[in-house]
Amino acid sequence: NGSLRASQDEERSQDSAGTRYNLRKRQSNGGVDRLIVGARYLQQELPDEVLIKIFSYLLEYDLCRAACVCKRFRTIANDTELWKDLYQDVFEYDYPLVHPESRVFRFTPIHENEYENPWKESFKQLCFETIETAYHYVDTEELENPLIFIHSGIYHSEYLFIDTNVSMIGAAPGNIIDHVVIERESESTFSPDITSSVPHHKHYALEVTDTCSPIIDHCRIKSTSVVGAAVCVSGNGADPVIKNCKIKDCENVGLYVTDYAQGSYEDNDISGNALAGIWVKNHANPIMRRNHIHHGRDVGIFTFDNGLTGGVYVHENGRGQFMDNKIHSNNFAGVWITSNSDPTIRKNEIYNGHQGGVYIFGEGRGLIEHNNIYGNALAGIQIRTNSNPIVRHNKIHHGQHGGIYVHEKGQGLIEENEVFSNTLAGVWITTGSTPVLRKNRIHSGKQVGVYFYDNGHGILEDNDIFNHLYSGVQIRTGSNPLIRKNKIWGGQNGGILVYNSGLGMIERNEIFDNAMAGVWIKTDSNPALRHNKIHDGRDGGICIFNGGKGILEENDIFRNAQAGVLISTNSHPVLRRNRIFDGNAAGVEITNNATATLEGNKIFNNKFGGLCLASGVNPKQKDNVISGNHNMVQRAVSTGQCLYKISSYTSFPMHDFYRCRTCNTTERNAICVNCIKNCHAGHEVEFIRHDRFFCDCGAGTLNNSCQLQGEPTQDTDTLYDSAAPMETHTL
Repeated sequence: NGSLRASQDEERSQDSAGTRYNLRKRQSNGGVDRLIVGARYLQQELPDEVLIKIFSYLLEYDLCRAACVCKRFRTIANDTELWKDLYQDVFEYDYPLVHPESRVFRFTPIHENEYENPWKESFKQLCFETIETAYHYVDTEELENPLIFIHSGIYHSEYLFIDTNVSMIGAAPGNIIDHVVIERESESTFSPDITSSVPHHKHYALEVTDTCSPIIDHCRIKSTSVVGAAVCVSGNGADPVIKNCKIKDCENVGLYVTDYAQGSYEDNDISGNALAGIWVKNHANPIMRRNHIHHGRDVGIFTFDNGLTGGVYVHENGRGQFMDNKIHSNNFAGVWITSNSDPTIRKNEIYNGHQGGVYIFGEGRGLIEHNNIYGNALAGIQIRTNSNPIVRHNKIHHGQHGGIYVHEKGQGLIEENEVFSNTLAGVWITTGSTPVLRKNRIHSGKQVGVYFYDNGHGILEDNDIFNHLYSGVQIRTGSNPLIRKNKIWGGQNGGILVYNSGLGMIERNEIFDNAMAGVWIKTDSNPALRHNKIHDGRDGGICIFNGGKGILEENDIFRNAQAGVLISTNSHPVLRRNRIFDGNAAGVEITNNATATLEGNKIFNNKFGGLCLASGVNPKQKDNVISGNHNMVQRAVSTGQCLYKISSYTSFPMHDFYRCRTCNTTERNAICVNCIKNCHAGHEVEFIRHDRFFCDCGAGTLNNSCQLQGEPTQDTDTLYDSAAPMETHTL
């Protein structure tokens, strides 16, 4: 109207530029006319069907606003079919749900309905602008089992204090969690406790406290605060069900359960959190099933202080059950258990952690069973500082470090696990630790099977330990374990290696088919071996070197490729009541300034002889029975054969050996007596000693070819002792 009056005033003007003003007036009149015509058409002439079609794209609040434009819009915006389609799309009810009085809800058939538009009336009775308003309504009405649908939108700054049994369900098309968003920039979004008048700074997106038991299902929960947690469950009686939720990319802890709280947490995706994915402490006892806990920037699960559960962090008496979860790719350990926590970790996949799999320390406990633990950068399971868990029925394999690492007075019952294909030792036990390992299969490792060092102790019983690149078991530096009733075989570096002042009670084991000695004792070590079967080794039965000692009693040592017992280099063991038989070399050989005490042993049916002593060796002997040995060395000498004929370069028969000054040989080039008589006849020769050797002349390694032997071999210098084992060094 204002524009029209201005144009009329211009028309009355007699200004010399009147023509121009008249042109402007006509242009203004044309624009206004077009607006008037368009409004009239939209409000009065547009067919009802077209207008209804346009209105069908509006939501309930938009329809109500459109009804305020004009009488026709009001009529069409109240169309029953329009509201029916909208209602059924939102609520999926066949009939409108009305609330005629307090505590009464009912579905009303259309033909019985007293409302002009029952679908719109149901919206009016059931819909609110904010979640807080809706909750306040159901709270004041004291409804039984109330239900709140939360529709598409971003609900800013809503603080929901819930102390009523209410259901809140997102209602939106597509992926609901992308369309229904509740957010707040301070304090908690959800909480059951605002009784304190002091402002709290707990910084939780969702907080569940005493005696609350909500069901949280298919929600995405995130907190960007650098303190607190996305979800906090605390207090006696706090017992939520949280399932199918995404708790991810938080700048703090993902899920925090504490102070006697319980709850069931299932099928959640907990990932990418800056601190622990799950943190359980102070007597909390949750049940965790089938969660996917991964790519955390800290631990996966952390339990402490009597917590029953990094991915998961259980501490300060925390407890809990963690079952069928996937815990992987976390920056720290997948599961941390400490401070008297006692969780159950069962049937989880714990893998590809940037540190260890399960880390138990600070007097942690726990039942760790039926888990698949693999591919972690540090030990699959680490137990330290007086912790005492039960670890059983797990597969611990393909780690980039060791399988199980027990140190700093760690304990634990470790039974019926399969530990295999780890880069370092299958099990490490050190620094005063005393675990019990029973009925485990420890195999196919790239170093040692079980490694005791630096005062590592404990019990190793009824285990199968096999196919390691180093020894099956190593004991060193003051370690004193009990090794009992194990089967130890297939070690490329021997069965058991005891060195550097190692101790140990080794009894009733079966040690066989190892590439080197069944048992090595060296460098001032002093173990006790009793009632073992040591057989079918590809080298000697027991080799004692470099000042080794030991008590060997009532063992059966048989069918080994080299000496049943080889004692060398200043060693002094005690052998009592052993049976040493059926060997492919000598029964007992003593050389290199070693000695021994031999009492009541039976040595029989060995190829090279029963007891073979090098020059200068004089052991103490009493009541030994040495009989039925084949003495193949003496037979070969008496028939004029080269000793290489019976030894090749893989064994070392004990006999006289010589050097040839004419041929300029050294003490490293031994020549047997028959080669001296035949191949070096007329040469200047020298007797060296009676000792273990094979004949270099027969091996073809001297300048002159052997006249008693066939084709030369590719062997080099004679070795007087079996090859030394590889020792594991602590990393």
